[in-house]
Amino acid sequence: MAAARPTSSGSGALCRLVLLTLTILIFACDACKKVTLRVPSKLDAEKFVGRVNLKECFKSANLIRSSDPDFQILEDGSVYTKNAILLSSEKRNFTILLSNTENQEEKKMVVLLEHQTKVLKKRHSKEKVLRRAKRRWAPIPCSVLENSLGPFPLFLQQIQSDTAQNYTIYYSIRGPGVDREPKNLFYVERDTGNLYCTRPVDREEYESFELIAFATTPDGYTPELPLPLVIKIEDENDNYPIFTETTYMFTVSENSRVGSTVGQVCATDKDEPDTMHTRLRYSIIQQLPASPTLFSMHPTTGMITTSSSQLDRELVDRYQLKIKVQDMDGQYFGLQTTSTCIIDIKDVNDNLPTFTRSSYVASVEENTVDVEILRVTVEDKDLINTANWRANYTILKGNENGNFKIVTDLKTNEGILCVVKPLNYEERQQVNLQIGVVNEAPYSNEASSRSAMSTATITVNVQNQDEGPECSPALQTVRIKENTQLRTPSNGYKAYDPEARSSRGIKYRKLNDPKQWVTVDENSGSITVIKSLDREAENIRNGIYNITVVASDEDGRSCTGTLGIILEDVNDNGPSIPKQQVIICKPVTSSAEIVAVDPDEPINGPPFHFTLESTSDSDVQRRWILTGINDTATRLSYQNDLPFGTYTVPIRVADRLGQSHITPLTVILCDCIIENDCTSRVSPRTGNGEVKLGTWAILAILLGIALLFCILFTLVCGASRATKQPKVFPDDLAQQNLIVSNTEAPGDDKVYSTNGFTTHTVGSSAQGICGTMGSGVKTGRQENIELVKGHQTLELDRGDGQRTLDSCRGGHVEVDNRQYAYTEWRNFTQSHLGEKVQLCNQHDNHNHAQDYVLTYNYEGKGSMAGSVGCCSEQQDEDGLEFLDHLEPKFRTLAAACTTR
Repeated sequence: MAAARPTSSGSGALCRLVLLTLTILIFACDACKKVTLRVPSKLDAEKFVGRVNLKECFKSANLIRSSDPDFQILEDGSVYTKNAILLSSEKRNFTILLSNTENQEEKKMVVLLEHQTKVLKKRHSKEKVLRRAKRRWAPIPCSVLENSLGPFPLFLQQIQSDTAQNYTIYYSIRGPGVDREPKNLFYVERDTGNLYCTRPVDREEYESFELIAFATTPDGYTPELPLPLVIKIEDENDNYPIFTETTYMFTVSENSRVGSTVGQVCATDKDEPDTMHTRLRYSIIQQLPASPTLFSMHPTTGMITTSSSQLDRELVDRYQLKIKVQDMDGQYFGLQTTSTCIIDIKDVNDNLPTFTRSSYVASVEENTVDVEILRVTVEDKDLINTANWRANYTILKGNENGNFKIVTDLKTNEGILCVVKPLNYEERQQVNLQIGVVNEAPYSNEASSRSAMSTATITVNVQNQDEGPECSPALQTVRIKENTQLRTPSNGYKAYDPEARSSRGIKYRKLNDPKQWVTVDENSGSITVIKSLDREAENIRNGIYNITVVASDEDGRSCTGTLGIILEDVNDNGPSIPKQQVIICKPVTSSAEIVAVDPDEPINGPPFHFTLESTSDSDVQRRWILTGINDTATRLSYQNDLPFGTYTVPIRVADRLGQSHITPLTVILCDCIIENDCTSRVSPRTGNGEVKLGTWAILAILLGIALLFCILFTLVCGASRATKQPKVFPDDLAQQNLIVSNTEAPGDDKVYSTNGFTTHTVGSSAQGICGTMGSGVKTGRQENIELVKGHQTLELDRGDGQRTLDSCRGGHVEVDNRQYAYTEWRNFTQSHLGEKVQLCNQHDNHNHAQDYVLTYNYEGKGSMAGSVGCCSEQQDEDGLEFLDHLEPKFRTLAAACTTR
């Protein structure tokens, strides 16, 4: 029996192994795909195991189940553990059931879980087989689970070259994670090509690693090209979603409709995008106050909206929500974070202001103005000190005369009733007002049946007051004809006592009478004329003369009124001619228009009648004639071609009633085109009057005088300079010609007098030498002095006694045969040359100018090289090779010199 137990135990294990193999074969035969996942020996609960591609098996599955209750499969193929699992050395598998409830189709996917150490042993056992099989030098990309628990070093994959069948191959890798940060994360075995990971990796820090693999022989030969390896870090849900703000603040109006937007919250997750790890779900956990539920949140967008229209700020003005965001699409094992959302309820004008009382009573004395008589109060539940709370009062009825106004006290929101126009007790003892009140902001529910205005009534009692006499109307008038006889009485100003309704006991006195024309009776107020009334007097407008009267009672109370005396016109003025001087420009016209005016009213005015008044000068009728134009004007014309001059023409003008006036008219016959031409003349014809110069004429005269002075000053200065210091040498020494550089004095084309270079010798004569002294060369007994100007040369030869002078621009030169010693020539020319050079180019103050020519002493025997100037007159061109090597700025001058 004891020996049988092992046999029985061995057979049982064998049976279980056979059954497991059969089960796997059955599942594999029915399964659409088989997937193997390498996992560590211990798996925690809610741990990510791996991801399978469900669409390769079933694209339209709407129901996903697992045959193993310890595992859960999500829509994207992610496999998670529900409970903690400890794997034995045996394999563990489960089936994923994919079904579609619409077409009743179902498929299976088998998932095999293998321990990582077991897989490693299996790979080592197959190395020999792999070496015999031909492989490509291009391994597939591999991946590493983020934050993997190991064991480390963790085997990833094997890289192998096909050339390993013929050579001994050493494998190596480079890149990030090997020899660059993070260093030593990966390594490869030199002989086998096995790639390992040495520690956990955070995907949020490194999403993937791109390595380069090398295959070389021991002697350094590289049979394969470098191989790029991509190691992807598989994401693990190790990051909590985080709200962008710790506290959200939103505002929504009260009475908002259902579905009104309140605000939107947002959260971020550092895990891999577009995976279940970053698929977020939003929700409201708690609302304070809790009841009723007024808000809802969209699970994917985080948008908060109203779920009820019962928001009332007057009940609750603020709500606080506790909100949550959870990844894994809101699965119970997803990571979650909470935040706070505060929602303030915005006030709207949904409450009308209402009067605290429906009726009010007030009183005011008559004739009182700008006083407060009543304050009314209202109630409003809307937010204080806003447009929804502030009240606007108005008077609806009873204020037709504008005696009252009602305003709002901005601090208390009360209505203040004031009197702005005095009341009269004798006219009205009581006033009934109806007032209404509304808010500054319009009522939000005005479309409802509820009234949008609250009203109240106010009864105002007017109190009587002993107010004294009343001047009503304030302006009274009386008609009086002008020029009325003195001491003529007339009606005056009347005031009355409103209490007694009569004028008894009222005293009158005159307050203002500009011309002192009338007096006022103290008891009756009537007036008496004491001076002649003139309607045409100064300061009388429209024929009305105003005086001011004060009426007072026995108690001294008074009022003031104005009495307007309407002066009725009397025909006491004849028409007159305002313009008593006219000018007739005889060359262009023969007449002038005469206009008359009458200060009386039109009834006593035009039409006017114009006549020439006969005087002692009987020639008026013969010289002049009048021709009517209209009712107020006539035309005066001369006759018989009168001479130019001034004439006096008396003209009588009579109105329609025969009242007339004679005006002596001064007529000027002038030789002019317009009348203004005669205003500046004494004599109309000769123009002997004062002559006035215009501004431009005066400026022209002054400019001419200044120009004349400038010309005279220029002439005087030029003459004085010429007589004061005549120049020996002309200003233009060069005259745009190149001067020989070795000359020591300026030259000129002119032939100078004996003050220049002239030879004073007995028996010789010359008109002059037009030149300057040049260089001299003394050799033995021969002395050559060269005077150069242009191409002319003077040579003195002591050897043969001949002196020659080339023609100086056509000038005649005589030559004598006398011989002169060098000392004689030098003594004679030295004094004259020094004197002339001394005067060369001096300023007016006898100082030398900057271009002053210095005096040169005799320097001995001349050089054999001749002139050092590039522009010399010498015909010898030897030794000028240096001109070929001049700098650019001297080449132009050199070219000009050599062309000569």
